[in-house]
Amino acid sequence: MSEVVITTELRDKFGKGAARKIRRENKVPVVLYGHGTDPQHLSLPGHDLLLALRTPNVLIRLEGAVAELALPKGVQRDPIRGFLEHVDLILVRRGEKVTVDIPVTVVGEVADGILDQQLVSVSVETEATHIPEGVEVDVEGLEVGTQITASDLKLPKGTTLAADPEALVLIVAPTPVAEPEGEAAETAPAAPAAEGESSESAE
Repeated sequence: MSEVVITTELRDKFGKGAARKIRRENKVPVVLYGHGTDPQHLSLPGHDLLLALRTPNVLIRLEGAVAELALPKGVQRDPIRGFLEHVDLILVRRGEKVTVDIPVTVVGEVADGILDQQLVSVSVETEATHIPEGVEVDVEGLEVGTQITASDLKLPKGTTLAADPEALVLIVAPTPVAEPEGEAAETAPAAPAAEGESSESAE
């Protein structure tokens, strides 16, 4: 898994005004908590934190005012511009187990039909400093009707399933059949009699 080093600073001013001031300095207000300790209020470099959070379940090694290992737990972004407004980090220790969601990636091509992926991530329990980047599902040659559940996933060593084992990950469904064309158009009505003709016999 990825491990990123980020320098921290303590912050002692709170509220919306203080948070805006921190963001104007290209930093992000952060709260670090866990292991029964009091929450610690920090500020982290915005650019470094933004890059780090591009990796799911990134392990952040905090240095500076606080020296700890942490995982992202909650991220608030500006709904329009997308910059980080606030981040919650949770303390972790080397060797301890954590429960996280990891991506499910499909590789290969099915033999026929279409692939219907129901889960794009799955919950697992794993060592905090060895979180897998994801799990792959090989669908090469699978036929219509094949189903793969969470219990079928081949997880890395040291990682166990935390999700429902019967949860459907994907199914190979039949290719939709094209709708039949509509019935033939009804027979057009007979053309009207030519101008000047009469249906009655001449006297």
